[in-house]
Amino acid sequence: MRDVLQTEELDIPEGVTVGIKSRIITVEGPRGKLVRDVHHINMDIRLIKGKVGRVHLAVWQGGRKHVACLRTVKSLISNLIKGVTKGFLYKMRAVYAHFPINCIIQDGGRSLEIRNFLGEKYVRRVNMLEGVTISESSAQKDELIIQGNDINNVSQSAASIQGICRVRNKDIRKFLDGIYVSEKSTVEQTD
Repeated sequence: MRDVLQTEELDIPEGVTVGIKSRIITVEGPRGKLVRDVHHINMDIRLIKGKVGRVHLAVWQGGRKHVACLRTVKSLISNLIKGVTKGFLYKMRAVYAHFPINCIIQDGGRSLEIRNFLGEKYVRRVNMLEGVTISESSAQKDELIIQGNDINNVSQSAASIQGICRVRNKDIRKFLDGIYVSEKSTVEQTD
């Protein structure tokens, strides 16, 4: 069954400016600027200005799947706002049973080199996506910290690191070596 009109609203916090032009969303905040293109989703996106700015999303005559896009775009905009205000931080741990995994950060935090994975001589290299930096944790051994403003780029960089360390041709229940995400949080912590 189709609904005549479904709407969602999202408040814009202070210090953040949101611009919408032909379903291209631009969010600027203290940590920088992010742009996301959602022109492929057919919906009304309007900016309501007042004491508290709001983003108004509407779908007319939408089916079940089309109405589901409302919440998707709302989450997308809220992640953009969170990115330019607090930033995203993923912590990853190197796990090994016998051969210690050696992680070397290169290009000033723009790429990672992984050596001695399962004792292999092959050197694995992972380049971080745009706006993402990687560093070693000073508090914890074998811990990597990935941070940036765009949640898509931060999480994809973490996934690329985890994916390049897959164990092949062995029993994965026994060989648990790899680099795994241990914590997801924001760069600027709220008390």
